[in-house]
Parts: sequence; structure tokens; C-alpha cells
Amino acid sequence: MNKRGHVSNGVLLALGLAVVVSPAPELGTLEWAVELLPPVVLGALLPDIDTEFGRHRKTLHNLPVLGLFVAYPILFDNLHFVWVGIATHYILDIVGSKRGIALFYPYEQEYGLPIGVAVSSDRAGLVTTIISVAEVALLGVLHFFVVDLTTAGLRPAVYELLPEAAAQFVQVAEAGPI
Repeated sequence: MNKRGHVSNGVLLALGLAVVVSPAPELGTLEWAVELLPPVVLGALLPDIDTEFGRHRKTLHNLPVLGLFVAYPILFDNLHFVWVGIATHYILDIVGSKRGIALFYPYEQEYGLPIGVAVSSDRAGLVTTIISVAEVALLGVLHFFVVDLTTAGLRPAVYELLPEAAAQFVQVAEAGPI
């Protein structure tokens, strides 16, 4: 995607995420939107800095970079939600464009889906909007069922599933090969 696509994706995602974490139409939703817009949009633009140095869609378009920005709020209590913009940038480049990205750089293989459109396509804006809506829905599921995005705490249902999943894993492992 081009810069316009990544900016609009970041804006749509920040606004959608604000509604997800504060669904009632109240001042809190607006506060979340104001808080989320800068880090999500900046995160959505950050990977394309590699157009000026390094190799585009490789140097800053990979899982180690995303991992670094996921760890930042945990380790330093700053750069919250920048990782959301970076992750959605990757999704947009993998799903929405023809080329893909080098997720495991320095291994240079680029990964993408064959459903993307050219950056210059008239449908690029529509594809960006569809992907943005899907990302908001995915973050909504994540927020309501797995981890509270406002506190980074796991939901109680996840704690209940962990022992059950571990028991099933042990049962399968003990059964041996099929």
C-alpha cells in the first residue's frame, strides 16, 4: 500500500479500536480516540522508513521489529499501541498488495497473499477499508475474549482454557504418533 493507504488504515483502526474499548457513546470514546490516533498512525507509517535506508519491505517489515515494539510497553511503559499500527501495516502489505513482505528478514523470502491489488490501483482504497474493518473486528475479538487491550491483562476465560488446553496437549503427546 501507499502512504495514504497506511495513514487511512491507521486512522480507521485507531477510531475503531476506540469504539471497541469504549463502546458506549460517551466522552471516554473520544478520549480513547485522541489517545490512540498518534501511536497507531505513527506505527502504521514506521515500517516505511526503510524506503530511506536499508531495503524496503525487508529491513523494517519483519517479525523481529514487531516483537521489539510489542515489548516496548512491557519493558519501558511507553510506545503503547505503536505495535498495533506496525502489525496492521504488515497485514495491509501482506493481504492488500501484490508484493508481500520479508517477515523473517534477513531471510529475504517475501510473503503475501495472491488477493492483493497494485498500489496504484483504483481499488486500493476499497481494499484498505475492507482490511481495516476486518482488523477492527479481530482486535474486538482479541479485546473481549483474550486480553484486555486497555490493561494488557488476560481475560478470565483464557485462564480457564489454559489448563484444559494443556491437558489436551499432554493427552495427545502421551498417545504417541498415529
